[in-house]
Amino acid sequence: MKVVLYIILGIVLVVIGFFVWFFVFFLQVPELNIPKNSSEKEKVVLIDNWLEKLNSERKFNGGILITKNGEPTLAKTYGFTNSKKTEKLNNNSSFRLASISKQFTASGIMLLKEKELIDYDDLVSKYISNFPYDNVTIRNLLNQTSGIPDTYLDLAEKAKDEIGILTNEKAIKLIVDNKPKANFPPNEKYEYSNTNYIILARIIELVSNQSFENFMKDNIFIPLEMNGTRVWNLISEDKTFKGKTDGFEDFAGEIREIKPTFVDGVAGDGGVFSSINDFVKWDKFWYENKLISNENLKEAFKRPTLNNGKKSNYGFGWVIINEDVVMHNGAWLAANTYFVRNTKKKTSFVLLDNSSNLFFDKIIGSIK
Repeated sequence: MKVVLYIILGIVLVVIGFFVWFFVFFLQVPELNIPKNSSEKEKVVLIDNWLEKLNSERKFNGGILITKNGEPTLAKTYGFTNSKKTEKLNNNSSFRLASISKQFTASGIMLLKEKELIDYDDLVSKYISNFPYDNVTIRNLLNQTSGIPDTYLDLAEKAKDEIGILTNEKAIKLIVDNKPKANFPPNEKYEYSNTNYIILARIIELVSNQSFENFMKDNIFIPLEMNGTRVWNLISEDKTFKGKTDGFEDFAGEIREIKPTFVDGVAGDGGVFSSINDFVKWDKFWYENKLISNENLKEAFKRPTLNNGKKSNYGFGWVIINEDVVMHNGAWLAANTYFVRNTKKKTSFVLLDNSSNLFFDKIIGSIK
């Protein structure tokens, strides 16, 4: 009996020891010390050296961009494009953006509005036949106030054997056929939903008569000369592309590639890849560009008024912190992403990582 108790006690101690090591030691990152009187150049050097150290400790594998007045003060990458470490990252390497893709999808919708092909207050049912949510508008989708439940992944899992690779068209058909009950009436409240943005991508496809990938390439990325930016997923014609980063997990000395699954044929909620260099152009886009009028651009940063008169804080693919600061983040298939802009100070900060980084939020908090 005593032997059994000793064994149980030993197991308990090992488990406790693991959790102490994991939370007290492993999840810690070296402190970033930036003296208050440091110049901007000195701050950049300190951040750069700190990220180099994190990379050497396998606690960061990605890129950073800090801009001031539209110009980079720090633009650099650290680490490798894939789990095999066969190619080093560079400023033109294309990272999976995960949910930051939503602001790209929003830009596509805004361009259709600019061309007078849609209106933000059009009903979604105008474009998608038998759409089961009668009063939902395009603006509701953009602002995440539609009330449409975020169930497309669950529906796809149940129909996995018949689906093959999930696409926007197939995902919308699942919603139309299954008619999941709305969580609340349109504009009643804010509720973040990936489903809203795959519906938006499908509207782009239906209105433009192009795939979402080709529409974004032809109408946004090529005109902006964003050569390292594109939509890519399992239904893309090319199986990979030059400069693409692959996701991997680096944990406790073990490295494992993270591959897309059958649901990764959808886009709109994600699916965009971009580079550190292209984010300089993307930041400038939201101040002024030749594609979308300044008046139209302002729509992306308006806080929506809900049915009860209160304001929500989600614009068109942007979380609105206050009148000067907007941001978005994302995580999917080992990608961790973060983008924040301060329009009053004319600064931006981008952090991208393709290694399932458990330290990502702490790194952001240290640099901000």
